[in-house]
Amino acid sequence: MPADLSGTWNLLSSDNFEGYMLALDIDFATRKIARLLKPQKVIEQNGDSFTIHTNSSFRSYLVKFKVGEEFDEDNKGLDNRKCKSLVIWDNDRLTCVQKGEKKNRGWTHWIEGDQLHLA
Repeated sequence: MPADLSGTWNLLSSDNFEGYMLALDIDFATRKIARLLKPQKVIEQNGDSFTIHTNSSFRSYLVKFKVGEEFDEDNKGLDNRKCKSLVIWDNDRLTCVQKGEKKNRGWTHWIEGDQLHLA
């Protein structure tokens, strides 16, 4: 059975965030601001349906999806690109593959102990 990722999660640390933003061609000013932020992620999970709010003092982002169903994602507030996204379960990890302007793009969420990880 997949993990329940529901909850409110606060950023504790990030590794290579600058490199990730550079790979997405995010402008200099936005990168500098984003590095200083400590966003909060609120995940609402109902079976395979998700609503994820990412909130910070600079920008907020909302995404809704159902696992296994491709959807159009507008990354306004992130890198302002549109893409096709598909989220799947990989054991207890929630993995998203995004297709669009940038290749090899996506993310994975999983829980270890009482911490939510994002890669």
